[in-house]
Amino acid sequence: VQLQACGGGVVQAGDSLRLSCAASGTIFSINVMSWYRQAPGKQRELVATKTRAGSTNYADSVKGRFTISRDNAKNTVWLQMNSLKPEDTAVYYCHADGVRTAQWGEYAYWGQGTQVTVSS
Repeated sequence: VQLQACGGGVVQAGDSLRLSCAASGTIFSINVMSWYRQAPGKQRELVATKTRAGSTNYADSVKGRFTISRDNAKNTVWLQMNSLKPEDTAVYYCHADGVRTAQWGEYAYWGQGTQVTVSS
């Protein structure tokens, strides 16, 4: 299973970006798909989560500005980021948890990061 993230870039404060992440491989289902971010010198933090059933959770710092969505059939998750701020600058990572494949059990996977830079 591989997660391929894209959509990062350099934008100005107040702009919008949309990140996408597609999981590929022989996947039966994915329970939770999430976005994390890591700014220079800081720990990786959870940005948003969406379960297969549709429940969402957001970090307080992005509530009202970011929206996570997913297509279960396509094993794809998006992060719509509006009203971006310089403090949103980070490498953004997608994460899939509770992944069921042809192998017995459930697994978790990380995608490669995509850089988001917001200038003031």
